[in-house]
Amino acid sequence: MTLDGKNVLITGGAGFIGSHLARRLVGLGAEVTLIDSLIPQYGGNIHNLHDIARHVRLNISDVRDPHSMKYLVRGVDLVFNLAGQTSHMDSMQDPFTDLEINSRAQLSILEALRHHNPTARVVFASTRQIYGRPDYLPVDERHPLRPVDVNGINKIAGEGYHLLYQQVYGIPTCALRLTNTYGPGMRIRDARQTFVGIWIRRLLEEEPFEVWGGEQLRDFNYVDDVVDAFLAAALDPRACGRVFNLGSTEVISLAALAKLLVEVNGGGSYQSHEFPAERKKIDIGDYYSDFGLIREQLGWQPRIDLREGLSRTLDYFRHHGSHYL
Repeated sequence: MTLDGKNVLITGGAGFIGSHLARRLVGLGAEVTLIDSLIPQYGGNIHNLHDIARHVRLNISDVRDPHSMKYLVRGVDLVFNLAGQTSHMDSMQDPFTDLEINSRAQLSILEALRHHNPTARVVFASTRQIYGRPDYLPVDERHPLRPVDVNGINKIAGEGYHLLYQQVYGIPTCALRLTNTYGPGMRIRDARQTFVGIWIRRLLEEEPFEVWGGEQLRDFNYVDDVVDAFLAAALDPRACGRVFNLGSTEVISLAALAKLLVEVNGGGSYQSHEFPAERKKIDIGDYYSDFGLIREQLGWQPRIDLREGLSRTLDYFRHHGSHYL
């Protein structure tokens, strides 16, 4: 695969997944521009770009700004739209900001494309959170969408806007519904991105981490596998106008995941607690995906098993953890 001469735009490009995607794209010969607001609570981290800073262009701006977007989308061949607010609790405590970032901002991006570059291919980072509490497992793309928090509702809107602009205006879009993504560069200072991050921080600080509940089943994808999925969706015309689940054949309870993480780390401890009342109201219970559609249509499946992925992640933060606290 080569992307020599292709101009690529990544929103949320200094974030966890965006920076890994940028690194892969640079290696494939693409000309890469990153947009990131670098607002501290939203995941952008300059250290994520420490090894590729000379090979990418970083534009510090907000995707909610239509004036910036109309210039940034011009001339690009591919857009990976990863900008977003990921915290479920933040969305409940500050729903209007979540609305601005996960809904209105998506319209800003799509309108800029409609007026200034309607042929660019777009891959949108959606989420399994839009399904809510599953009626059945594994969850496939036909499952009803009944999110349990404001974040999920606004992510449905963002995904819907992308599919609508494909249908009405012909902008070639698709959406990937991500499950729990983890790996080097993830947010570990708090649980805004994923609970695994704060677990890793506590291990590095030699403090016990908390497991709420523990029996809930989950699936996880290592970030390199997620990058593979974004590239497959961007480069295969069969993806246009479609939504695809990501997922894993490894399904694990949170308690078993905590035990595995301690084992891979070579030490540490955790404490089991009941769910805090405000979190239990928006917990989805057991969840794991049926990712058969993307496997059949685009040939994607995860390659990195959970033990190996956790080992790589811990090793990264042992060397770079100070940049993420």
